[in-house]
Formats: sequence, structure tokens, C-alpha cells
Amino acid sequence: MKTLVLLAFSILLLGATSCKSTKAVAPTQRQSTTAASPSKTSSTTLESNKALKTSGTNSKVGTVMKGGASYYADKYEGRPTASGEPFSQKKLTAAHKTLKFGTMVRVTNLSNNKKVDVKINDRGPYVNGRIIDLSRAAAEKIDMVRSGVAQVTVEIISEP
Repeated sequence: MKTLVLLAFSILLLGATSCKSTKAVAPTQRQSTTAASPSKTSSTTLESNKALKTSGTNSKVGTVMKGGASYYADKYEGRPTASGEPFSQKKLTAAHKTLKFGTMVRVTNLSNNKKVDVKINDRGPYVNGRIIDLSRAAAEKIDMVRSGVAQVTVEIISEP
């Protein structure tokens, strides 16, 4: 009986030790107050998000979502987005948590009814209540740069 208990304890200890040696990869999180940023890509991040990046949500054209929008900080200019494209504040692009890369969406600022069409090329935002992160050019089109955040609708207008 004593031998059986020691064997069981050894197996549990071995299992716990092997779990500690495996490296856990956390999803990329963005820290921001008024603007979100594209994630720094690494081979580990790219591999762990590969299925999400290639498939995305199977939402249909015409689907409308409502929530908060923010825009990227300038310090991320030129860094790669999750799709692999370099981030540019001058392009009309955005980040969404699940939509397929290349999906075109129409973002409407609910406070002034201004609209902009953007292409999804990154993942995020990772702030509760926000559904999309915009480039500065897109944020300017819907007049939300001063406030930094806005309540918006996001309508899917075309899929890749």
C-alpha cells in the first residue's frame, strides 16, 4: 500500500513538473487609455493565432454590431499587424476580434452619423465594450480623434 501511494505521488509530481516546463503563450493584450495598438507579431503569436487569422467569424454581409470604437496610437506606425501588413495611420484600416482579414466594414459614429469604410487587417480591441480599433485616418473621417473613443455601429459591407 505504501509503495502504491509513493508511486501515485511520484506520477502526480512528475506531471506537475512537466506542466511547469511547457511554455504557455498568452494572447496578445493591448494596454491603452484612449487608443489601442497593433500587436507585435512573433512566430509564437502567429502560430497560436493562425486558425483565427485565416478563418475569422463567418458573419454575413449586412450584419450590424454596436459598441465602442477607439483608434491606434502613433507609436505603432510601421509595425506589423496580425495580418502581416505594416500598420499605417494614413490607411483606412481597422482591428476586429473575429472578422476575417480583408472584410470591409462601414463604421458609423452614432454621435454625428459620420461614416467611414475600412478594411479589417488586425486583431483587437482588447478593452471591454470596444468592438473596433481604427487607424487615425479612419478616426478623422468620423470625427472621433478629439474624444479618442466613440459609440459606433459596424456593418459588414463585403467579405474577402
